[in-house]
Amino acid sequence: MAEAKSPLTIKRPIQLKVVVTPRWKDEMQQQLQAQTNQLDRQFQQIEMQGQRAIEEIQKQQAALTNPQALQQIESIQNQVNQKKNEIQQKKNQLLQQLDRISTLEMDQEVVQGQLEGFCNVEVGDNLVRKLQVEILVRDGVVEEIRGEI
Repeated sequence: MAEAKSPLTIKRPIQLKVVVTPRWKDEMQQQLQAQTNQLDRQFQQIEMQGQRAIEEIQKQQAALTNPQALQQIESIQNQVNQKKNEIQQKKNQLLQQLDRISTLEMDQEVVQGQLEGFCNVEVGDNLVRKLQVEILVRDGVVEEIRGEI
């Protein structure tokens, strides 16, 4: 006679979907716009910090005639340009997301992200079905839980 085994608790991904509503669209557009504005501020700060560092080197040394000072200035300019490029790439991604949000239709379901949760599995359970769980949210309220809980 086989012994009864206790269930095993496992961690599983849970897909979070949202229903597109006017409120959700507005909130997402506001969040993305705020992030874009923050990146613009970072961009300006990087430029100012780089300019200050270059001016400091120029004050301390005769930068126009000192090869070491010229190397330092060039290095700072390269770092500033690299950071500005990173910020610009992030901003472009945000602008693409803003554009995609504007094209979404009302009541469309959109993947918002992924959560993690726990479930119990036992001998004989269909693991694939246990791992396929979604939560559907409309304006912050859980509307439906899909899959095996």
